[in-house]
Amino acid sequence: MSDIYIFMIIALALLAIADLVVGVSNDAVNFLNSAIGSKAVSFRTIMIVASLGIAAGAIFSSGLMEVARKGIFVPGEFYFSEIMIIFMAVMITDILLLDFFNTLGMPTSTTVSIVFELLGAAVCVAIIKIMGDNSLSLVDLGNYINTQKAGEIILGILLSVVVAFSIGAFVQYFSRLLLTFNFEKKEKWIGAVFGGIALTAILYFIFIKGIKGTNYGDDVVQIVTNNSSLAFLDWANLYFESSFKTIKELIQAKGDQFNVDPAAGTIAMTLKGFLETNVLLIVVSGFTILSAISFALMTFFRANIYKIIIVVGTFALALAFAGNDLVNFIGVPIAAWKSYLNWSASGDPANEFLMTSLSGKAETPTMLLLLAGLTMVLTLWFSSKAKKVVKTSIDLSRQGDGDEKFNPNFLSRGVVRGTVLLSEFVSSIIPKSFKVFSDKQFAEVSLPVTTRKEDLPAFDMVRAAVNLMVAGVLISIATSMKLPLSTTYVTFMVAMGTSLADRAWGTESAVYRVAGVLNVIGGWFFTAISAFLAAALIAFLIHLNPPLMTGVLLIVAVFLLVRNTIKYRKQTKADKEEDSLKKSESSSIQGVILESADNIKSFVSRGNKIYASTIDSLAKYDLTALKKNRKGIAKLENEIEEMRDSIFYFIKNLDDSSVGASNFYISILGYLEDITQSLEYISKASHKHVNNNHKRLRFNQIKDLKEIEDELDEIFTDIKKVFNTREFHNLNKIIEEKQELFTIVNEKINKQVTRTRTEESSPKNTTLYFSILTETKDLITATMNLLTTYRDHQ
Repeated sequence: MSDIYIFMIIALALLAIADLVVGVSNDAVNFLNSAIGSKAVSFRTIMIVASLGIAAGAIFSSGLMEVARKGIFVPGEFYFSEIMIIFMAVMITDILLLDFFNTLGMPTSTTVSIVFELLGAAVCVAIIKIMGDNSLSLVDLGNYINTQKAGEIILGILLSVVVAFSIGAFVQYFSRLLLTFNFEKKEKWIGAVFGGIALTAILYFIFIKGIKGTNYGDDVVQIVTNNSSLAFLDWANLYFESSFKTIKELIQAKGDQFNVDPAAGTIAMTLKGFLETNVLLIVVSGFTILSAISFALMTFFRANIYKIIIVVGTFALALAFAGNDLVNFIGVPIAAWKSYLNWSASGDPANEFLMTSLSGKAETPTMLLLLAGLTMVLTLWFSSKAKKVVKTSIDLSRQGDGDEKFNPNFLSRGVVRGTVLLSEFVSSIIPKSFKVFSDKQFAEVSLPVTTRKEDLPAFDMVRAAVNLMVAGVLISIATSMKLPLSTTYVTFMVAMGTSLADRAWGTESAVYRVAGVLNVIGGWFFTAISAFLAAALIAFLIHLNPPLMTGVLLIVAVFLLVRNTIKYRKQTKADKEEDSLKKSESSSIQGVILESADNIKSFVSRGNKIYASTIDSLAKYDLTALKKNRKGIAKLENEIEEMRDSIFYFIKNLDDSSVGASNFYISILGYLEDITQSLEYISKASHKHVNNNHKRLRFNQIKDLKEIEDELDEIFTDIKKVFNTREFHNLNKIIEEKQELFTIVNEKINKQVTRTRTEESSPKNTTLYFSILTETKDLITATMNLLTTYRDHQ
């Protein structure tokens, strides 16, 4: 029987490696979004700094998160065989859930997922135990589950969302009032004060959060040998909120919480205790020293203090992530390994050995931490999904307009309307002088029209610094107070709060940004619920037949991971190979004409493929291919809409002598939109016909449509060639073929009229056939109008 547990341990080790990969891909948003969004330093520098932070945090993290061992369930109530079921269910669920969110590009919490997976699996196994014992009932479930800890975690999740958002917005608002968007021209002492505050917060965060999980926190910083040492007693009284008169009394009451050597008569205070009880002294001293250093760097070395804050903050969050969240990925497998060692040494049967040994404290071998850190660093560099998750967070906090990923919904519209009303009310009671001052401080710096929108930072360095500073402070406070907290939730909501305070969510984008935030928050609650239910289900399945179901579930998990990875890579490759439409960036009419030529070439090529594929799929009655066509049409429509949305910036960017290019550009977009609508109608009608299982088109109908398809393919190929080679003098020849195409389509329409009167028996077939032909005529008309407009502007 022990063979199955050896197999489980090996499987858990492999799952831990895979979980590290998918976990880092999601949690990278915690420490990368501020640096990448502000473009304060190069991407390579950001990655190097983050890698160093991860490596340091992993290497120095020797403590295991106790929640993986005893925080959620009571280990002494479960046998070894049951504990292994719980751990296996947790790891299988975790890796699949995180990979799902990575594929969507949505940031979620690895801490919340692991906690609710442990809770779900433990509850399932506990219920199975209760149902198998007639002397127990569901009332006894509390004996197996640490309900108080679970409640604290859930409360921590809800509080972190609200508190992080509110404090982020508050700090950013006053930071902007002080520094404005023209912060680089402010007096040096202002930047030095801001640098002192930010660096003090971030460095204190490194010590509190980073050192918490290391052995260094237990290093001795003060040893007392005199029983009347008042300084140490004062500290002890403050720490315990008690009153001790002598060191002897302290040792008798609290000696187990100090490093005590009764024989030598010494008692020691640890570094961790010193940091937690001398906050005011450390903060004031740090602020004074770091402000002076910041001023010196700005004055004598012309250093950009904001860049320094961002680099140090990125390192700090990466260090804390690896040093603490690392256990979310390897905590369960290592706990399982320790459990196996204890059980195998006992000689007891697996279903009789209670896991009371998990109640103690455990440490992770340094070599395992080193390997885990290396895996995390490699994932950070090579994971494309990590970049996708980071992009979601940056897009939602972008200053001004950008490509909006989320569609508005009734809830986001309601929130925006309510906020606007509240803002109007607050504005009505604020003194006019303050509003004038505030508007002046929040006036954005004008950028040169030659700056490409893609090259601009999503937000400035002040906001990036505030993001890192506030996130660090909040996580430090929660850690020192031993409150459960998700770093993902804190960093994301701080970023959303600062973007709101920075007036990044204007009337043009608010409804989209709010929808995005609500989607992400909804995803967090979905994480908790789905993690609980999925882990419970998998634990139940493994319980039925551990050897068989463990193998089956592992195969299913591997299959799903491989399939998702292959599908994601194919989609990414297809997106790269596809010649997407580009927004015009030229400021002259000649430049706009040349850029439009590239768009027309790309559009005609993609439109030709969609039309041909629709007709072929209709002939084959292939519903899957028709669904795929509709996705292609939807993507084309989105690109056209994005180009339309950028018209404002396009016109703003034009030279005074090239204003006429705007009319040309708008006309081209209009014809592209007309062609897209025709393709969309043909694709939609064909998909509806097949999806409703109507009769197939007759052979003669398919033959006629294929003839039209061949004619259009020849025309579209010629158009693509003209715009690819820039031989625009050949456009006249193509335009002249318009009437010939019309004649062919009209002939097919007349033939169908005759068939309908004599032999056609399916009204659905006739409707579809006429719809395709009439929309094809519209498509031809829009195409020829497009070519005529382009020819006339040569």
